Amino acid sequence: GVRLAAVGTKTAQAISDLGMTPELLPAVTKQNAAGLVEVFPDYVEDLDPVGRVLLPRADIATDVLVDGLIDLGWEVDDVVAYRTVRAAPPSAEIREMIKSGGFDAVCFTSSSTVKNLVGIAGKPHPRTIIACIGPMTEATAKEMGLRVDVVPEIAEVPELVDALADHVAGLRAAGQLPPPRKKRRTRRKAGEDA
Repeated sequence: GVRLAAVGTKTAQAISDLGMTPELLPAVTKQNAAGLVEVFPDYVEDLDPVGRVLLPRADIATDVLVDGLIDLGWEVDDVVAYRTVRAAPPSAEIREMIKSGGFDAVCFTSSSTVKNLVGIAGKPHPRTIIACIGPMTEATAKEMGLRVDVVPEIAEVPELVDALADHVAGLRAAGQLPPPRKKRRTRRKAGEDA
């Protein structure tokens, strides 16, 4: 019969919500393509005469999983299930804030968010804290010339937020937070309370 694998707990939950159960799931600290390859068994013809894996994935996914499965002896049907499209550039004001340190931190949740933000808005200012959800995103950020300050042990958004908060608390305790940014002035209309 058909057996299912998931790259992470969120995907496993989505599969479970459809009434199916994934049999393979990487360790919580390795929920990425390389982690799934680590737990995937070698192909053994006596156990699975078909020997094929259907791999639906994004158009921009790396070949780590495909190559790993082929190395394990599996035939891989690699299918583009969805496409990642770059968003329109943010306003000139937001782009300037990104480049000039107008944001205290940037949280990247995938390699494509790193590439797309840098592509449409430029690199964040060096004073900006860079937080990446996992090692693959961290590697992409470094390839794009960014300094990465925060990477949680578990690649999930709540853990990313907690790791960022811990990092900021550590900087604050050590007296190493950068000076506050200048407050942006806003023009008040006549008759508004000050």
